[in-house]
Amino acid sequence: MTPEIGETSMPTRITTSRNEYRCSIERNQSGKYCVRLRAYYPKHAWTLSVYFLASSFDRAMKKLEEALDYLQRQEEKLWFWGVDRAEDMGFSAEFLREAGMRLDRRTEFPKRATSVTLAPEREVPASVLGPMRRGLAESVEFVRAAVAGD
Repeated sequence: MTPEIGETSMPTRITTSRNEYRCSIERNQSGKYCVRLRAYYPKHAWTLSVYFLASSFDRAMKKLEEALDYLQRQEEKLWFWGVDRAEDMGFSAEFLREAGMRLDRRTEFPKRATSVTLAPEREVPASVLGPMRRGLAESVEFVRAAVAGD
């Protein structure tokens, strides 16, 4: 059906689901940086929590970039072995270990976290890493200032 004169056809809005990644960083008792990521994948409506350790803030940011890229590219494989084949979570954990990450079994996530949303199966653009890096640096500085104030 074509629009009559004077009528306009409304464009239909295409909604695309976007993966959401929440990230936090804190220093552990041995001085290493513990970076936690909680990925929410709306395609399958599931969440994956992982973490990794790094010896410096700069190394943590480099590994974060690699981790985001890996989680973006391996969504289907991780979902298949982590949810669809849940009885074999060890296999999913092995995939993560190969990428330098471990499953994070903690239920609570720190309040001071940064977030980024990305279209599924796309590269992580450098433009989102800058603000994420600044947010994480501020949270480390906030914790450092709070400890120094004690």
